[in-house]
Amino acid sequence: MERFFTRFSTITATAAGQPISFVAAVGLIALWIVTGPLFHWSDTWQLVVNTATTIVTFLMVFLIQNSQNRDAAALQAKLDEMIRADRRARNEFIGIEHLTDHEIESIRLRLEREVSVPCGEAHSQEAVERMLARR
Repeated sequence: MERFFTRFSTITATAAGQPISFVAAVGLIALWIVTGPLFHWSDTWQLVVNTATTIVTFLMVFLIQNSQNRDAAALQAKLDEMIRADRRARNEFIGIEHLTDHEIESIRLRLEREVSVPCGEAHSQEAVERMLARR
């Protein structure tokens, strides 16, 4: 069941992210609007699109979240392997994604202080040069 869901969510999330899916969704909404006069703009006519969009949105949240969780876990495993493989890297960073937001922010601030980066300026060219010079 897990393998089926993984494949299904991957295929669905990939398909939903394609431009043709957006065009198809816009086309369906346009078709719904065009049928408005045919159904005299009735409550049932409005209920059809409201119900359909609610169901699709509800189900897509779970499928997309599943894909994002797997992507994030795979990326984390790759980063952990890079840390482990480089003897100069600090192995204590492996697994920090399991810490609380506060703990991760604390680590980030300590790292910025370690390279003398003022808070909020971590992406300045000077900060990048200082980090590269540590090698």
